[in-house]
Amino acid sequence: MASRRTARTGRRAPAVLTAALALTAAAAAGLTAQPAAAGAGSTAADCTAAGGFCEDFESQTGTTPSGRWNTDVRDCSGTGAATVDSTEAHSGTTSIRVDGKTGYCNHAFVGTDITDVPVSASLYVRFWIKHSTALPAGHVAFAAMHDPNDNDRDLRMGGQNGALQWNRESDDATLPAQSPVGVSKSIPLPTGTWSCVEYQIDESAGQLATWVDGTEVEGLVADGTPTPDVDQQWLARGGWSPAPTDLRLGWESYADGDDTLWFDDVAVGTAPLGCD
Repeated sequence: MASRRTARTGRRAPAVLTAALALTAAAAAGLTAQPAAAGAGSTAADCTAAGGFCEDFESQTGTTPSGRWNTDVRDCSGTGAATVDSTEAHSGTTSIRVDGKTGYCNHAFVGTDITDVPVSASLYVRFWIKHSTALPAGHVAFAAMHDPNDNDRDLRMGGQNGALQWNRESDDATLPAQSPVGVSKSIPLPTGTWSCVEYQIDESAGQLATWVDGTEVEGLVADGTPTPDVDQQWLARGGWSPAPTDLRLGWESYADGDDTLWFDDVAVGTAPLGCD
């Protein structure tokens, strides 16, 4: 099966050579480099220079997300909802509101295809998030990416045991490991305030790095070298080569946990995007 990375490379044009140079510099800096590029008020030109796109939702005219965004969800859906909202925003006057409900079949997401981003090695995703209720003990997710390279399953970002975590749907591996020490190496997601979340997926090396408000989270890094209570479980399977084809932001709960969330100032690219 041809990888999405091959398809993207075929779409590469001279206009994104700047992004390729930025990617080379970022790769040389390694996974611990702090994101520092287009921030919350990024223009379309800023995000294009990072090889991708940005979205502040200010062009949305109704309550149903439109344009490159949709509310289709995988598996099943119920009483949860994702809508365009003008009562909360990180910048401007508009954001996406998600009314997340408890229960697997209450998935509520707004999503977009990202195969137009010409990734050859690393994919960067940045969004601002505000949520109302502390992360529960049970497993929840607020971001998901469909990965045809991993049995058509999702790579999911959310929380468990009150702290942020990554979860790989194909084998249910978590990052960090859900031991008391592992959980302590992550952080909770603040409530009632806007937080900047950025992550890097190194598709060629099968590695991850995550920053919250510009600071790397130790427990959300898979750097290829097994670290007890962090990524030894994640790396145990070996050969993970992610190539996600979409980005979905919202809420799904597998045990307990209603939440109301807002998302704004989303950016996707092939170089660090930053929060400033």
